[in-house]
Amino acid sequence: ITYNAAVSACEKGSQWDQALRLLVEMASAHVELDTITYSAAVSACEKGSQWDHALRLLVKMASARVKLDTITYNSAVSACEKGGEWDQALRLLVDMASVCVELNTITCSAAVNACEKGRQWDQALGLLLA
Repeated sequence: ITYNAAVSACEKGSQWDQALRLLVEMASAHVELDTITYSAAVSACEKGSQWDHALRLLVKMASARVKLDTITYNSAVSACEKGGEWDQALRLLVDMASVCVELNTITCSAAVNACEKGRQWDQALGLLLA
């Protein structure tokens, strides 16, 4: 719980690099990383506009068999939006559907905004009409 609180504090303070360091420290101390830990770290990466680190964390979660949820994906899609990575944001929507994670308004809004920033109006319109 103490580590999760520390990672959450990093998220709130937009200290993505410190959040990632804490994950490494947790793994070294053989502390189990759970959905809450990873979600806070992904959110810290999103707030720090570090979309690539956010996506790497999703891969680590999947390989560690940690459950990915809507909140985690929302942060990753928002990170892609902030990074102008519309194609990655859309890929995450496909990933969510393939693992039966529910999309919500936040997910779709972030994906539409990512498409807008990437001038992908046809993709954004497709999301709105879906």
